Amino acid sequence: MGGEGRGGCGPGGPTGYGGAGGHRGRGGHGTPVGHGTPVGHGRTRGPGGPARSRQPWPAGAGVRTARGTGATAVRRPVRGGRGLTARHGGLVALAACVGIWLVTSGSREPAGPPLPSPAEASGAATAPGPGIAPLPGSPPARIRIPSIRVDAALSGLGLDPAGSLEVPPPSRRDLAGWYRDGTTPGATGTAVIAGHVDDSVGPGVFYDLGALRRGAAVEVPRADGRTAVFTVHAVRVYDAEAFPDTLVYGPSPRAELRVITCGGGFSPRTGYRGNVVVFAHLTGTY
Repeated sequence: MGGEGRGGCGPGGPTGYGGAGGHRGRGGHGTPVGHGTPVGHGRTRGPGGPARSRQPWPAGAGVRTARGTGATAVRRPVRGGRGLTARHGGLVALAACVGIWLVTSGSREPAGPPLPSPAEASGAATAPGPGIAPLPGSPPARIRIPSIRVDAALSGLGLDPAGSLEVPPPSRRDLAGWYRDGTTPGATGTAVIAGHVDDSVGPGVFYDLGALRRGAAVEVPRADGRTAVFTVHAVRVYDAEAFPDTLVYGPSPRAELRVITCGGGFSPRTGYRGNVVVFAHLTGTY
């Protein structure tokens, strides 16, 4: 059995999401379905910040990777009133595709994680209708996506002293993480949750994220005992050319959620070339 690197997924931390991976990603859809830059493959614009220079993986400004570790550095974000903002307009990278090791056995390769169909990817990334009144802020405890059988604990992600976004242990492919210095899911603004796509053992918590359809429910139980219920209104794949930073991370006057993992094409040299991004808005509570 031979191994070849790299390119995993996660919220841009010391190890990155994905750990050791046994799945090759499939090629992405064409430009009409809204591909863009996978966060972590180069500098991207933080919410409200100016566009930054882009460089190819792995030397992208704002991203540091170490072969086998996938260490990723991001500029230190600060908390905004209605969403994430970036200090001095710098990078807010919450889902970098780094650090996965592809292991193959023989000539047969896994098909890779599912990607949204062109019909799903063509959905508007802006939420239809006003949704419901946002909830007060409260930390999330879990994320549940019944249609793809996800029920996972959430780990709060902060920044280390070097400004890198922390991640759960790469061996815990069953965990997802949320950026605890940003918007809490259900509160006014854009909350972000990211998770593993796979590792050497098999599929990760968000392996089937690309199979979600518009109208699917995403439930986030919170520390205050309430569960925020979001409805998916778009599922997109963004590749290495033009990630819509403001669209994904920008502030919102209502409660919205982004759920992110790796996806798109896969290259043994650069790993997964994109991100699957689920756009959802608050439609209920219980």
